[in-house]
Amino acid sequence: MTRLRLHDTLTGEKVEFAPREATDRVTLYVCGPTVYNFAHIGNARPVVVFDVLFRLLQRLYPEREVVYARNITDVDDKINAAAISQGVDISVITDKYAEIYNKDMAALNALPPTHQPRATAHMGEMTALIERMLDDGSAYEADGEVLFDVGRYDGGTGRYGQLSGRSLDDMIAGARVEVAANKHHAADFVLWKPSKPGEPEWPGPRGLPGRPGWHIECSAMAEAVLGLPIDIHGGGHDLIFPHHTNEIAQSCAAHGATDPRAYARYWMHNGFLDFSGEKMSKSLGNVVLVHELVQPYPGEVIRWALLSGHYRSPRDWTPDLLDQSRKALDRLYGVLQRAEDIEPARTVAAGALDALTDDLNTPGAIADLFALSGRLEKAVAANDMNEAMGVKADLLRLAEVMGVLQQNPSVWFRGGANDDFAAEVERLIAERLAARQTKNWPEADRIRDRLTELNVVVMDNPTGATWRLKD
Repeated sequence: MTRLRLHDTLTGEKVEFAPREATDRVTLYVCGPTVYNFAHIGNARPVVVFDVLFRLLQRLYPEREVVYARNITDVDDKINAAAISQGVDISVITDKYAEIYNKDMAALNALPPTHQPRATAHMGEMTALIERMLDDGSAYEADGEVLFDVGRYDGGTGRYGQLSGRSLDDMIAGARVEVAANKHHAADFVLWKPSKPGEPEWPGPRGLPGRPGWHIECSAMAEAVLGLPIDIHGGGHDLIFPHHTNEIAQSCAAHGATDPRAYARYWMHNGFLDFSGEKMSKSLGNVVLVHELVQPYPGEVIRWALLSGHYRSPRDWTPDLLDQSRKALDRLYGVLQRAEDIEPARTVAAGALDALTDDLNTPGAIADLFALSGRLEKAVAANDMNEAMGVKADLLRLAEVMGVLQQNPSVWFRGGANDDFAAEVERLIAERLAARQTKNWPEADRIRDRLTELNVVVMDNPTGATWRLKD
């Protein structure tokens, strides 16, 4: 079996992934969106990255069920504020933006997760976890809140900072921690809190009405839909502290565990997207919305742009990146169009996914796609059908796991044009070719100008020409 190596945030090293022997499943949990507004392109990076991992796990472990959970946070201060300002129930806000989010991510060729748990559907599980922590002293009640006792959990061992690789004091110094008189320690965080007037509330631990803190939501949802320990837990780099650090602490405390792997066995985190040298975020106001990007650009172009850098590295998001991605996909689709009549082989070479099994090396996989497309072109030109069939199979398998080249090449280049328009363009291209062959340059130029008026880009190649609509 092909070995999968992943960079584990907990150890800081690239390690070989091995599923648990006592189960027939592989489980993956990724922190999802808080649905109060449109998702920006930075929110889409973990979706696309871990979609590749989901696809890859399905290929590597066909004998197991790969179970992928990506949650929806549907109770939050911003959600509550939006609902109050509009005079509606929070579900009106969250249902609207959850639907838009799912459609936008589907446009990027992201497969739906196996489970998409919502926080509001798991209040009972959150309450049960909090009550366990209250019972054993890992949590305490103060002024109507329930807080997690970080000092008691850490106990001077440093285990609270294992995931981030920093000491408790360093984490507190570098974070915006709310210092409150009712806390035992500055790092203590809220598990349950009273709702403000006009906000929704639920019956909580020890009968306290209110709503959960953010961190307890993911612990409860992950355990409810996947069971513990989770094989792989993922998310953005900004979630390492405090969110994922606190997930580990509260889940381990609730189950009397000292090893963080009792909650999740491997941790993966993607880097930020940078916009003009700054992290992209709503607070900075440099937001590029997925919902707007998918109008002028095909989803595969956006996906390619996100995968063109290694997932753990920061990625510069520039205006040129999407244009470069479109051109790259045009080249690959052009090769597939010229090899459209070739049936791919039934088997795939053993090394077709090697780049991806090396810590999701998507830039390496992109290089492999171009290498395979070059081999396919040569095989077609040489009329070497055995080679062409095998290479095409490898190309399509790698592309499938990357989530690209998923359209028929002709459909890709048409860009949504209807059959009548496509027939007109094909007729003009044929007439232009005939004019060029007879060296009737004025007629060829006239037809080229007509194609330009139709917003058509013609791409000449040794075997003919392909075309696409301009963006």
